[in-house]
Amino acid sequence: MPLAPSTATVLRVLRVVLHVSFAGLLAVGILRTLLTGSPVAAVVVPLALVLATVYLVGTTWENRFSHGLSRRDPRFLARPWLGVITVCWAALSLLSADFSWVVFPLFFLYLLLLPRAWSLVCVTALTGVVAWSQWLHAPPAGFSPAMVIGPVIGAVFAVVVASTYRAMYEDVVRYRRIVMELEATRSELARTERAAGQATERERLARDIHDTLAQGLSSIVLMSRAARSSLGTGDPRRAEERVATIEASAAQNLAEARRFVRDLSSPALEISLANGLRQLCERTTLEARAQGLALRVTFTQDGNGSADPDLQTVVLRAVQSLLANVRAHSRARQAVVSLSWWDSELNVDVVDDGVGFYPEAPPRGRSDSGFGLPALRRRVGAAGGTVSVESAPEDGTAVTVRLPLAGPASRGQEDES
Repeated sequence: MPLAPSTATVLRVLRVVLHVSFAGLLAVGILRTLLTGSPVAAVVVPLALVLATVYLVGTTWENRFSHGLSRRDPRFLARPWLGVITVCWAALSLLSADFSWVVFPLFFLYLLLLPRAWSLVCVTALTGVVAWSQWLHAPPAGFSPAMVIGPVIGAVFAVVVASTYRAMYEDVVRYRRIVMELEATRSELARTERAAGQATERERLARDIHDTLAQGLSSIVLMSRAARSSLGTGDPRRAEERVATIEASAAQNLAEARRFVRDLSSPALEISLANGLRQLCERTTLEARAQGLALRVTFTQDGNGSADPDLQTVVLRAVQSLLANVRAHSRARQAVVSLSWWDSELNVDVVDDGVGFYPEAPPRGRSDSGFGLPALRRRVGAAGGTVSVESAPEDGTAVTVRLPLAGPASRGQEDES
């Protein structure tokens, strides 16, 4: 069974039928006038050609505008154009009854171009003109009710068809508007998704830079000051130790910078997570010593296991951030990083014996421009984990990071040597 034509196709067909019927009925009127040798032919034919020209110009202009071939909107001339056509047709109908039947396409024009109430009034008036034309040109005693009933039936039919056409046209307009709104919504959604992706990527890079390069550079600055102080006090051995620590920290930051450029995994993750955390603890102890701090950071592990590279990156960055806070704010002498493997999750605890703080309302001086605990919670939360903080003034701080594993931990895969 063939598919029914679309509404837009039906509307185009109806428009073509309207224009063809107007041209056909007007041509029939001209031919009958010429063939019958009507005495008014010298007036009727030129007037009919004027009517045809006006109709053709108006419909052509409207068609070009609707297809985007013309930028000048003809709608402001629609009613004057319809008035000129009506006057020409009425004159032709009163001169010759052969032109009275051109009224049927005119019915549709009025019903489509004017408001419903005014169009019905005009259709009634046009029907009256047809009846008058039939009466004027009827032979003596030849006028009959059928000459009026025919135009009336035609008018009623035109009203029904035109109402259907208008409803279909409004459906097409509504459909096009919905499609445009959907396309606009889709474009806006795509733009929003791109913006969200860019914002997420910027935030990720900001966290990585804060947890690696920024903290490394901060350590280099502090150790440089400590080295200068050692030189000023005449302690070249201590100054040499601090310069060596600066060199190691700078090398580490250079490796991180190259990772950002290459968008590869962290150099520290090329070894096992346990060894990466152990090296981080040792490096933090050396940097603290170079700064003149008495902080010692140790690492312990409970059980063995493995995690995917992304999860390992989250763990390493979390511990980097926490140890940077310990070194910068806690004034602790001891800190312990504990890695615990379970069947379905891993835990990392960072505990220090420093001055502590109120987790709900951190004291002044602990702000890190939004890249401390809030950023840590966002990073861990994005991986499906949680962060808990226990602390009190003068009672140290304990931070626990819990992260789910993709599957049961594979025992015995971590190198403990």
